[in-house]
Amino acid sequence: MKHDVSSSAMAGLPMQRQRPRIELARFRDLALLPALALLLAIGAFVSPSFLTQANLISILGASAALALVVLAESLIVLTGKFDLSLESTVGIAPAVGAMLVMPAASAGFGLEWPAAAGLAAIVVVGALIGFVNGFLVVRLRLNAFIVTLAMLIVLRGMLVGATKGGTLFDMPPSFFTLATTLVLGLPVSVWLAAAAFAAAAFMLRYHRLGRALYAIGGNPEAARAAGIRVERITWGVFVLGSVLASIGGLVVTGYVGAINANQGNGMIFTVFAAAVIGGISLDGGKGTMLGALSGVLLLGVVQNLLTLAQVPSFWIQAIYGAIILGSLMVARIAGGEAQN
Repeated sequence: MKHDVSSSAMAGLPMQRQRPRIELARFRDLALLPALALLLAIGAFVSPSFLTQANLISILGASAALALVVLAESLIVLTGKFDLSLESTVGIAPAVGAMLVMPAASAGFGLEWPAAAGLAAIVVVGALIGFVNGFLVVRLRLNAFIVTLAMLIVLRGMLVGATKGGTLFDMPPSFFTLATTLVLGLPVSVWLAAAAFAAAAFMLRYHRLGRALYAIGGNPEAARAAGIRVERITWGVFVLGSVLASIGGLVVTGYVGAINANQGNGMIFTVFAAAVIGGISLDGGKGTMLGALSGVLLLGVVQNLLTLAQVPSFWIQAIYGAIILGSLMVARIAGGEAQN
């Protein structure tokens, strides 16, 4: 009996030791809220127009496309993989859909498909890119970083070649609907991004597929031994991520009102910044959608604040880099990781 009691006591110790880690993890999800509140207060001093309804809606609208791509990257990173090609998918997917609809005189393919078919083609192109990435990474077991970097370059070259380095303008109004149509005062793109994050958060917390993503990112061999279909789920996440990026590209198209050969160029740096700031671990298996969404909003507010303060645009990337470094240190402290 004494042995049983002592064993029970020893079994309880790890749980007691893990409680502070759990509390820190919960705090990590909400850690950006004070920073957001501080930035809002600073913005009110920097510009009287910062806290106006029009400007706040503008921040949300401008952040909607980034939010969808951050969601895509976050789901992939949770499995312990990367997809750098998402920024090129943001450009190539809507461009292909538009060129299938546009006449040859407007730099289209001359097929003049119906607008609905062109919109569907955007999603199909995104799914195809994700399928190829998943095949190369999962089936051929190639390094995800190198594969998606190469795919980024290939897709960027295809976009520049297809558009001849120009800009596509002559598109149906339906290509702009997500960014221009308002529902309850907010663009449809904002509601779409919010719904996507809510669905992902629910799935990760309550569905077995969400638990599988964390398990794969934490220890793929243990997940495989537990009966989780690691390869199939990882492949599916690549497809889903590219689909989300293609929809994000459609949002960018509506927000800008055109598609240029550089659409999405350099976006991946901001995507990783938002994900890392929001607590998504680049090692996989850690992070929440609330944290990732907080990272998106934080960067959206920062960019708007810097614009209103008339900070030169080339300094914004340097500031993003500094934010990433700072957030990495905060994440290490919040995660309770220490060197032995």
